Amino acid sequence: MASLLEVVVVVAMPVLFLMGLSLSTNNGGGVEATWCVTRSEASDQALQTALDYACGAGADCAPIQSSGLCYLPNTLQSHASYAFNSYYQRRGNAPGSCDFSGTATVAGTDPSYGSCVFPSSQSTAGGTGGTPTTNPSVIAPPPPATTVPLYGNGGLTPTNTNNSRASMEFSITTILISISCFLLLSFTYQQQLM
Repeated sequence: MASLLEVVVVVAMPVLFLMGLSLSTNNGGGVEATWCVTRSEASDQALQTALDYACGAGADCAPIQSSGLCYLPNTLQSHASYAFNSYYQRRGNAPGSCDFSGTATVAGTDPSYGSCVFPSSQSTAGGTGGTPTTNPSVIAPPPPATTVPLYGNGGLTPTNTNNSRASMEFSITTILISISCFLLLSFTYQQQLM
């Protein structure tokens, strides 16, 4: 008769294998959705500058206007996240299109809330840049024109710094492999004792 450990190993190994496979694919085998959102540590001044840039460079900022579905909460973080994501999606998630001088990052969790739906692809974002909408002034006005640009063009050249998904997949895969090895060694050790 099989011991409890043998049953666990026989059942757990295929489950762990399938869990590992599910980490590297998604529902349809295509690319998983990502969104561009603000970094929590970004300053209000940097966010306002980046928000103005995104809206002026083709992001759809109509939903964060006072009559839009994403106006509330009326915060700089919320409005900037929507505009950054619109810009990012309209550019087809192009490398470097979600940075905004370090005020944004790519996230794998949908930031949509209530009736405010963040686009998750170029087709749902309404195109490839479009006509810029009116720049919103949410909390603070843009910095004075006497501000010296940080990187030649105001520091707004997007760069891609997202490694979080790859790191998470590596960590989970490592954990699953460790559990599998432990179960296998435990089974082998138990067999030697018998």
